[in-house]
Amino acid sequence: MRELLSGGILVAPGIYDGLGAALAERAGFRALYLSGASIAYTRFGRPDIGLVSMSEVADTLGLIRERCQLPVIVDADTGFGNALNVQRTVARFERDGAAAIQLEDQTLPKRCGHLAGKTLVPAAEMVGKIKAATDARRHDTLIVARTDAIAVEGLEPALERAERYAEAGADVLFVEAPRDETEMASVCERFRGRVPLLANMVEGGSTPMHTAAELEAMGFAIVIFPSGLVRAQAKLTTEYFASLSEHGWNQPLKDRMLDFQGLNDLLGTADILAAGQVYDAANFETDDDD
Repeated sequence: MRELLSGGILVAPGIYDGLGAALAERAGFRALYLSGASIAYTRFGRPDIGLVSMSEVADTLGLIRERCQLPVIVDADTGFGNALNVQRTVARFERDGAAAIQLEDQTLPKRCGHLAGKTLVPAAEMVGKIKAATDARRHDTLIVARTDAIAVEGLEPALERAERYAEAGADVLFVEAPRDETEMASVCERFRGRVPLLANMVEGGSTPMHTAAELEAMGFAIVIFPSGLVRAQAKLTTEYFASLSEHGWNQPLKDRMLDFQGLNDLLGTADILAAGQVYDAANFETDDDD
């Protein structure tokens, strides 16, 4: 992940399962973002209000890493508790293949960074969590420190919090939900060239939307699109069910779907079955087995 940060802005699409990870890898992305919000949206059909547990994120990460070799930035919410919980989370996520782990300074239960009504832990408590995370890691896993303070305390306190988090050892800073270009510029002016900065692009969220190239010019090193895939899927799924209900079959949408063979080609089914044939019993039979 550190090497990737030296090669231009890193665009990390949000994913939540093995299929999405495989498709993102096939599209040529260099890294992925495992979004806790997207897990809540897709597995639970619920909003991002702190319902997802550490083990549910870890299990999802493990399945993704079975299917895809791209480095994954993992949304660890608040670390799922205090500093000791943070250390357990870091150990588990590293074991399941995280390349970077994101921690935020909200209280429990947390909520989406673009929802109103957030509350924060004291900055000193978050500093302790960051130090606990850096002490717990056993690999070159990056710790991403996120502050949600802009919406709660204002821009300047958010920058001061980010400063303290960098001093505590955070490898990447994520100042969540700047509300306009002026606030985005202030974040970059404060930290550009000192600590890699992460930008979060949420369609319809608090932060103005920009292309990756525009964000790179501002001074951001990473941009995530955490739930764009869910929003695209939700729209298409709504259209799919409406069409099926109206017409009684899928032919009206066939040009927007993969057929059975197309899906199996995408999944590499033939190659997987061929690889399994190497271990068929017929290859290991002897005359004594007759």
